[in-house]
Amino acid sequence: MAMARTGKGESGKNHDASIDTVEVAAYTIPTDGPDGKESDGTLEWSSTTIVIAEVSAGGETGLGYTYGDVAVAHLIASKLKECLAGKDALATCALWSEQISALRNLGVPGLGMMAVSALDVALWDLRAKLLDLPLFRVLPWFHDGVPIYGSGGFCNYPLSRLGAQLAAWVNQGIPRVKLKTSRHPEADPARLAACRAAIGDQPVLMTDANGALDRKQALHWAHRLRAEWAVSWMEEPVASADREGLRLLREQGPPGLDIAAGEYGSVLRDFADLLDAQAVDCLQADVSRCGGITGLLQVAGLCAARSIDLSAHCAPAISAHAFCAVQRIRHLEYFHDHVRVEQMLFEGTLGPKQGGLYPDPSRPGLGLVLKRKDAEPYLVYRAR
Repeated sequence: MAMARTGKGESGKNHDASIDTVEVAAYTIPTDGPDGKESDGTLEWSSTTIVIAEVSAGGETGLGYTYGDVAVAHLIASKLKECLAGKDALATCALWSEQISALRNLGVPGLGMMAVSALDVALWDLRAKLLDLPLFRVLPWFHDGVPIYGSGGFCNYPLSRLGAQLAAWVNQGIPRVKLKTSRHPEADPARLAACRAAIGDQPVLMTDANGALDRKQALHWAHRLRAEWAVSWMEEPVASADREGLRLLREQGPPGLDIAAGEYGSVLRDFADLLDAQAVDCLQADVSRCGGITGLLQVAGLCAARSIDLSAHCAPAISAHAFCAVQRIRHLEYFHDHVRVEQMLFEGTLGPKQGGLYPDPSRPGLGLVLKRKDAEPYLVYRAR
């Protein structure tokens, strides 16, 4: 059990480390896609909901968030908030374990782990602020920044917008870009050709089917993607639960085409199963789904033990710090929807620099400040 106490940060500043408030709110932001919609291989959506948790202690407030349904905010308010009240704000990992235990009868995977993720990030952000350090330097960091790839290229984009979006990332110095595929496979050759023409021969071109294909379709497309458009990354060609199918594609796909999956993993076993099945060339993890930074560090250990790279899925303002602590980092997904939402709602977001995101060492914690006035029109839930 984590006990409240008084601590002293590395800055030499005395502080009361007892958590006094936990607040949660959810905001729903409409997309900026054609006709107000965006789509990938298996889903269409018209908005993105971000659940923001704030945890306060010692005169500082830590901020964390996840992307998911408003139900995640309700779960934090009704079940997990009580796990933190009055506890030691610096007992980050102990509080993570208490939250996992509290969810036993409700279900840890999925929404449960997303709720834990938001609070865990808030606790790490709070810890860093109490110590007056940037978050990545509170972690066991290996890197000062992480490489990124531009991600969007939704299936409902017209060819002009598709090419322009990917070319804009390349013009910002981002050497890797990704588009969604496989909603209408017959349209993909024209889409891929437009992308390659827009970005030129040198940038890395990546694809994401979001599990839309069966094994034989995916194998067919794997060879075409590599041979015709020099694609080097095929993400979730089949459903991520189809570990045998992913392994088949790794073994029978063309050289130079990496198979990736893992973004929907939540508990550690999800990631271990993909690695044990030798299903991926590069594993993915989402810090806002896999149990926050505490959970991510466990996934990073699995990858290190198996000499497999780990790629960050989305939530770039958090991932830029968290994945500095991943030894075998591949890159970070600079996802259009999340970049847009984070820039709308937060001060202190990072922009591309030399093909990566580099946390500001002069800003404590994540370096983020919620723009409350700007966020208020999108509020759908709040609990204090």
